[in-house]
Formats: sequence, C-alpha cells, structure tokens
Amino acid sequence: MSQIVKICMIGAGRVGKLHSGTLQRYIPDGKVVALVDTQQSMLEETGVEFGIDNQFLSLEEALEKTQFDAVVITTPTPSHKFLAVMAAEKGKHIFLEKPMAMDLEECDEIIKSCEINGAHLQLGFMRHFDPDFRLAFERIQAGEIGEPMLVKSLTHGPGLPPPWARDLKTSNGNLAEVNSHDLDATRWLMGSNPERIYVEVANFKGPERGVDTEHYYDNMIASLKFESGGLGSISGVCPCDYGYDARMEIIGKKGIMIIGELKNNALTVGINRDTGLVTPIFRRWPERFEMAYIHEIEHFVRSIQKDTSPTVTGEDGRWAVAGVLAGTKSLLEERPVLLSEVM
Repeated sequence: MSQIVKICMIGAGRVGKLHSGTLQRYIPDGKVVALVDTQQSMLEETGVEFGIDNQFLSLEEALEKTQFDAVVITTPTPSHKFLAVMAAEKGKHIFLEKPMAMDLEECDEIIKSCEINGAHLQLGFMRHFDPDFRLAFERIQAGEIGEPMLVKSLTHGPGLPPPWARDLKTSNGNLAEVNSHDLDATRWLMGSNPERIYVEVANFKGPERGVDTEHYYDNMIASLKFESGGLGSISGVCPCDYGYDARMEIIGKKGIMIIGELKNNALTVGINRDTGLVTPIFRRWPERFEMAYIHEIEHFVRSIQKDTSPTVTGEDGRWAVAGVLAGTKSLLEERPVLLSEVM
C-alpha cells in the first residue's frame, strides 16, 4: 500500500481551492489534512467545501498542532519566501506556486533552505505537465522540427487582477503574475536560457476600470534573445475579457510546432441566422489546463513517495523571476536589458 502524503494547503483562495479539489477528486495518495489562511471567512468557507477540519490562521499554528508531510503554497508572492523557508526548516516538502518569489535573493534562500533540510521543491509551472505541451517538448527533443530558432508565446487572462497583483511593489506586475508561465515555457521548449529581454507596455482598460496604480499596464509585448542565438516573443493581455488564451509556436530549422488553440472543443452550434455559428472558448485557466493541474500535483505526491527530485525545480522558478526582473527593468528604463544585469 502506498504512503498517504499528508498536505497542508496554504491559501484558501481560488488556487488553493483548485488544488484541494484536485487532491480530493483525483489523487488518492494525497490528502489535505490542514488549511491555512489569514482570512477567517475564506478559511471556513474552503474548509467546509472540502471537508478540511484542521483550519489555522498561520503556518506556525498548523506546524504546532497538526502532522503533515508537505505544503502547497498558493498565497500572494510577497509571502512565498517566508512560508517556504519556514516549511523547509521543519522538513516539509514544498509545492510552490509561481512566481517563485519577489527577487533572486528570496529564490536563493528558498532553494538553499530546501537543500539543507532535505525538502523536495516543485514549482507550479503546470504547462510542463499539460499533455500538449509535454508532447511538443518530447518531439522537439527528438529533433522532429530541428534546432529551435524562434518561439512565440502568449497568455491572455480574462479578468482584472486583484489590487496587490497590479502593483510592481507587491507583485512585480502582470509580467510576473500572468506571463511567468511564458518566460518559463519559452526557456523550456527552446532548450536555452534567455540572454536579453526588451519589454513594451500599454494601458488601455485601466483608467475606465478605476485602476490608478503607478506603472500599471494591461498589455505587454516582450522580445527575447536566447543564449543559443534563438529569438522569442511573449504577449500578455490582462484583462482581455474574451476568455482565457494560452498558445505557443516553436519554429525549428526543419519545421514548426504549434501548441494550443483558442476554441475549447470541436463543437460548433448554429442557433439562428443572426447569431451565426458559435464555438465555445476557454472561459478560465482551470478549464484550459485541467489535466495539467492533476498531473503536476500527482507528480509532487509521487516525488515524495519515491524520494525523487521533482522535474520542475527551484532553478526553473529562479530563471522565470530573473526574466521578470529584467523585463520590468526594461519597461521602466525603456531599453533592452541583459539578464546578467539582474543576476
């Protein structure tokens, strides 16, 4: 019989609910035995929804009063370093949602603490576990399209980010909160570290929605140069309103790989002559990456059971944060920035 991995879910919001539901429905070897959130109402709501009786307002209290093997951290970015280091020092394995941290010093503290205390660390870059992205990676590695030359990636989110995620001081902005996945996936599929980034931003919807945060932007385009000589581009729009959109293209010396599409499924509906044909699209990110979220948490649980290192590591998280910092420096100084300037 497999070891049941006992997990403390830190964060009772939408991502905490997503992972709690995934564990409850799909991962019999993983069980959420404790829930932590600083908001009492959210704590009680999520606890009732998923039958988590052990509810705490702090990780310190959870560590003192409950036994568990690992934590899943889904709280806002500024809290990541504090929570991850505390968990690692108690020997708890860590699944840490992106972005990894606010800066590289915090990333290094997390990595070092995990290494010293023998804690496995997995970053929440779920695209590594999405069937389409995974298959594309394997076929690129097999040489099917030849050496990658150019990569294009986009993530467009439907809704306005919460106030803390709009502010460069508390989140590093949309480049971090929305497009960390693109920074990670372009590096992963190109098989090369980014060397330089240039970012342009615009703010179209902020004023009409009452957003007056300094340096807020809802549109972003980044140009990348990789150490391999390859080129890349990333676009981010949030809020885009039309739905959730995540796609990639990788052009190699011998061909092209295209990942994802805008429509949700192959169903097309004709209702009347005025509306024409209607095709569903992805409304939110949990729909687009449903299988990826299952596979990534399953991988985390298996890594603990087998005492093996997760495939998506702190180093991957660190590189994405470096891209965010260099990209933010680029948009503020209006110039291309080498990643070596922030590393």
